[in-house]
Amino acid sequence: MKKIFVLMLLGLLVVSCSNPDKKTGATAVGGGAGNSESVQTKAEVEADSVGYIVKLGDIAPDFTCTLTDGTPVTLSALRGKVVMLQFTASWCGVCRKEMPFIEKDIWLKHKDNPKFVLIGIDRDEPVETVVAFGKQTGVTYPLALDPGADIFAKYALRDAGITRNVLIDEEGRIVMMTRLYKEDEFASLVAKIDQMLQ
Repeated sequence: MKKIFVLMLLGLLVVSCSNPDKKTGATAVGGGAGNSESVQTKAEVEADSVGYIVKLGDIAPDFTCTLTDGTPVTLSALRGKVVMLQFTASWCGVCRKEMPFIEKDIWLKHKDNPKFVLIGIDRDEPVETVVAFGKQTGVTYPLALDPGADIFAKYALRDAGITRNVLIDEEGRIVMMTRLYKEDEFASLVAKIDQMLQ
């Protein structure tokens, strides 16, 4: 009797620990309310690529940030505009390389277009550091503070790297995401913004 009970218990454990989606390579996302396994699986899949936890076509997670001049900005209030978020930090060498190109090829070209917003979101640094960083890189586009990297964590795994750019359309949907600075990918970002603002 004990043997039968142990065998039945082992059978239940094997069935309950199996994930049929993992066998087929499919991603388990979306599940029912409170299904933390689905959320974790989504995060794991995204972390396997470049760390994003949002996808193309998603409504961009809302947040309110404070610019270095003290102005609050809420993402959802920018609906009807093309929005580019650049996640950055002063200690990031790739960010320092990319930012002058963002300034020259995107910001200076579109800064006077009322349908365009660009915000550099600085990861967990004090305002004095962020202001100095903007001056050092020669950028004039708005920089915002992200204490604790809480805004960043809405878009990517909290410990994932930067630099990253997220492009959002007029309806608030994510249409492009980049990671690091790659000339071809950056050229595609510039072309996409140009096309959206025609």
